[in-house]
Amino acid sequence: MVVGDIATGTDVLVIGAGPGGYVAAIRAGQLGLDVTMVEKNAYGGTCLNYGCIPSKALISATDVAHNAANAEDMGIHADPVVDMQGMVAWKDGVVNQLTGGVEKLMKANGVNLMQGTAEFAGENTVRVAHGGEGQGSESIEFDSCIIATGSRPFEIPGFEFDGEHVLSSREALALDEIPEKLVVVGAGYIGMELSTVFAKLGTDVTIVEMLDDALPGYESDVARVVKKKAEALGIEFHFGEAAKEWRKEADGMTVVTENEDGETSEFNADKTLVAVGRQPVSDTLNLEAVGLEPDEKGFLQTDDQCRTDVGHIYAIGDVAGEPMLAHKASKEGHVAAEVIAGEPSALDYQAIPAAVFTDPEIGTVGMTQAEAEEAGFEPVVGKFPFMASGRALSTGHSDGFVRVVADEESGFILGGQIVGAEASELVAELALAIEMGATLEDLTATIHTHPTLAEAVMEAAANAKGEAIHTLNR
Repeated sequence: MVVGDIATGTDVLVIGAGPGGYVAAIRAGQLGLDVTMVEKNAYGGTCLNYGCIPSKALISATDVAHNAANAEDMGIHADPVVDMQGMVAWKDGVVNQLTGGVEKLMKANGVNLMQGTAEFAGENTVRVAHGGEGQGSESIEFDSCIIATGSRPFEIPGFEFDGEHVLSSREALALDEIPEKLVVVGAGYIGMELSTVFAKLGTDVTIVEMLDDALPGYESDVARVVKKKAEALGIEFHFGEAAKEWRKEADGMTVVTENEDGETSEFNADKTLVAVGRQPVSDTLNLEAVGLEPDEKGFLQTDDQCRTDVGHIYAIGDVAGEPMLAHKASKEGHVAAEVIAGEPSALDYQAIPAAVFTDPEIGTVGMTQAEAEEAGFEPVVGKFPFMASGRALSTGHSDGFVRVVADEESGFILGGQIVGAEASELVAELALAIEMGATLEDLTATIHTHPTLAEAVMEAAANAKGEAIHTLNR
């Protein structure tokens, strides 16, 4: 403790109030532990303040305008006018409602809240520097600590975020004017989601990507559906090109890219969004003080109870490794709190769903066919196109398909890939199937409401058995 510090003690110290940290704090409070939460910025972390919630709010709002303006086939003719400042204010209202709710829930569960930046000062001590001149610092003695510091966007050389010309996703979500021209560096899920938002608002969007296709990490037939729709929205792709440098112009900026042969291209834009991934925040904690060393990517290694190499210190969420998903962080928060409280809790990663909120959406869970084969299964695959779904056709959103992967011998569901409307919701049925050890027979025997998109999951399972009614069997 330094001279002038205030010293306090707690059973559990949680560093970071994102979807992992605040869930861990609330669960620990429910289990009767004395809990202190330290947050540097805003309760709710990146997810609620700068990521999942604000991006999905803007996606929903732009969909309203886009769908209304493109419903002539339904006999609807409209020319919506988008008030960008009003849209952003609505989005901010959603965020504020949720973050305020998180703060109230933590207080209601007895969590002591503290604003400041935490770093370790010893094996059982953290020093918290409060923001602002004269705010001082505070030392906290803890029995157990949960690190939930999340991640930050990657910067690339020459494209440091300045909030004016070069934007991170956080700044792109706070623009109060619609840019006329936007260059997006990176065709991963963040780049594709935000490109879709601005294309629907009328922005001329150009994506430059080092790799040779969009949405790396997803199967090519899944990514192809999304890319085709993006091109229909007017988004221009340039693959195999790396962002090299940029310069200011009287009317905005010019972005220079370079391919592997050294050939350069130039793109004019008002702003550039850099969306090339995220890196864990583990470099601000003075981990040396507790004998912890992150791996070469900055992640902290943990066991199936979220425990690091130092037994009384836990790590959850993005800082604890891939996949960087809010719901994975929340589950880890549950487990860490329960383990600290002496509960027999552990993680089961067999069914972590993932969703991309492009147009159309992507939802995946479990294994692909190739992964199942690699794992030693003899998979059987069933597929159902949304073009054959009465509900999809009646909504005007019939792009994409549902694919179910199962073990041919036992029928157990191993995984699924969905690209289409409401894929982020539909994938939950397959996640539950995997978690419950359900079979193709279970999915086909379950009576699904008609007409719904969920029928496509049932039909894909039936297709895997050669029993589909509304599409040709394999």
